[in-house]
Amino acid sequence: MSTETPTPFAARPGFVADEATGVAAHYGNPLSEQRDLAAGRALVEAGHRAVITVTGPDRLSWLDSLTSQSLKGLAPGQSSETLLLDPSGRVEHAAAVLDDGVTTWLIVEATEAEAFAQWLDRMRFLLRVEVAERPDVAVVGAFAGLQGVEALAPNGLPLVWEDGWGEVAEGGVAYADEPSHPARDWTYRETLVSRDALAELASSPVPAAGLLALEALRIAAWRPRLALEVDERSIPHELDWLRSAVHLDKGCYRGQETVAKVHNLGHPPRRLVMLHLDGSDNVLPAHGDTVSIAGTVAEAGDEGAGAPAREVGQVTSAAVHYELGPIALAVVKRSTPVDAGLVVDAQDTAVAAAQETIVPPSAGAAAGVPRMPRLGAVRR
Repeated sequence: MSTETPTPFAARPGFVADEATGVAAHYGNPLSEQRDLAAGRALVEAGHRAVITVTGPDRLSWLDSLTSQSLKGLAPGQSSETLLLDPSGRVEHAAAVLDDGVTTWLIVEATEAEAFAQWLDRMRFLLRVEVAERPDVAVVGAFAGLQGVEALAPNGLPLVWEDGWGEVAEGGVAYADEPSHPARDWTYRETLVSRDALAELASSPVPAAGLLALEALRIAAWRPRLALEVDERSIPHELDWLRSAVHLDKGCYRGQETVAKVHNLGHPPRRLVMLHLDGSDNVLPAHGDTVSIAGTVAEAGDEGAGAPAREVGQVTSAAVHYELGPIALAVVKRSTPVDAGLVVDAQDTAVAAAQETIVPPSAGAAAGVPRMPRLGAVRR
């Protein structure tokens, strides 16, 4: 949503706008809003999301051939997620996918919608598909249990996408430790509504939360987001995205060779971690802030003072969680020791951080191919 088009939710008490989208960042109490959102008592206007539709009898097989998920058998009402990779396997676009039997609905980052739609349109060739951006459709986020939001149903099926992040999708694989995975309580869903209906929803008694609340819950669930966790080098393995958006046994698609090679024979060069941040200075890191190994930045009076920092990665997202306090997601080098204390350079303040492993250094090499001895080597 453009900031030039005021959201009807701006009339709600305490409304504070998110600079990038114009929708609510919060309504005065982000921590309380998190509690209500997580408990299924509040909705969030997802102005960072946009909608693309694909129609025509070839739509699902066509999307299946282009992207990382198996979609040609997607049943009406079934939710899925897929990635568009470049030929080298790097992530270019991500989409939540829902089909109603007539139309496939793609929910994407609003900043990437135009570019993604244009790329898809160029790839139609002679296939029976039509691609369209849908600015007339808005996205409302909520967790299981919320009542009072009526979904669009142009073809008789309510358009509600349910995020499957909490479980490993068929054909996918998880790198994160499943028994301790925080996504077990992640029941997030996105409902498509007419943009004209937003005013009625905004004036309803349904409680609302801002984007800050949603971001904090997303980070705590280790859920990657294209606009923040992905850069020009990202491959799905680094973000544990093989669990929900990649089918390892489907047919060919762009970037498949890299996906298979890294998963079966290699290791992703970087890995996603969650950071538990020291909040004593009341400084929250920003996207792109440098992450270093603690102790490589020598403090005044220490032996070796002035030693250069050993930088290992960058913060991708950060928030204050209503239970966990200040937290962040970061992408670090695979070689970063899992037990190393870290420090984030945030606003010229060194913020101490304890890391929680999401993608372990051992991720990949699933084929377990034994190393062959070198020619001429003597066995002892």
